[in-house]
Amino acid sequence: MSVFEGVVYHCWCADAAHPERPTLEVEAVLRPGDADADAGPLLLGVADYITMLGGVDKARPALDHLRAKGRITERLGVDHIAFPTWTPVADTTPPGHPPGPDADP
Repeated sequence: MSVFEGVVYHCWCADAAHPERPTLEVEAVLRPGDADADAGPLLLGVADYITMLGGVDKARPALDHLRAKGRITERLGVDHIAFPTWTPVADTTPPGHPPGPDADP
């Protein structure tokens, strides 16, 4: 797998059980701008995704679902599936208290 300027290349499908909920696992050397908070989501070309699933007939329902969720984006005239790399999570742990369900309030 390669990542250049936020676009994923040379990848494969490890599990096609849930094509409407693709999971992107990245094992790559990432340089500044490839996948940091300011770079935006990682992008996988729709054409590559179709190939990974075995053709457009298999991919179409999943792509329709992803499009409805706002996960299809255009970059340089090419449709991509967007994979957010950073998801903000609110830390509601009071200062000085350990996080977790078993922690004392």
